[in-house]
Amino acid sequence: MKTLLVLYATRDGHTARIGERLVAAIHAHGHAADLMDAADLPDRFELDLYDAALLAGSVHAGHHEKELVNFVRQHREALERMPTAFLSVSLSEAGVEDEKAAPEKRAKAAADVEEMIQSFLRETGWHPGKIQAVAGALLYTKYNLLVRLLMKRIAGASGGSTDTAHDHDYTNWALLDRLVDELVRGW
Repeated sequence: MKTLLVLYATRDGHTARIGERLVAAIHAHGHAADLMDAADLPDRFELDLYDAALLAGSVHAGHHEKELVNFVRQHREALERMPTAFLSVSLSEAGVEDEKAAPEKRAKAAADVEEMIQSFLRETGWHPGKIQAVAGALLYTKYNLLVRLLMKRIAGASGGSTDTAHDHDYTNWALLDRLVDELVRGW
């Protein structure tokens, strides 16, 4: 039985939900997994205790959470010695996956996703074994008034929902389950 680390960085909590789903899928395969928030690691954290690591980070204003960037910079050498996967969680990926969107909008969203991922890799110097873009969520009910208005404007311009009375989850949960299946078999 292998022990895997699922580490996430989130601002509004959606990437933590993704981490919980990953851990549940890993457990379903008979492996142990620890879920940790990059912003709240134990004092005596040791990456070397794990056989593999899945790192998930949300994107805001085109950048991944600083806690994830700092974690990868600090532990890059250990990460390079083990099987790893990186999940980049963004609303831009929701634009890529939106089959109703015009092809040019989907292509622009795909270019944006690729640039955010490449920027993170350049910034950290990390070379994960697997990279997966994951669609995030619009959590209007959790945002303060200013953020809600800003996100509504951004969503409207990109074709997302502007219904601020509800949250909108764009994550393909079945994709995450398939990703864990693939990773666990390969690790």
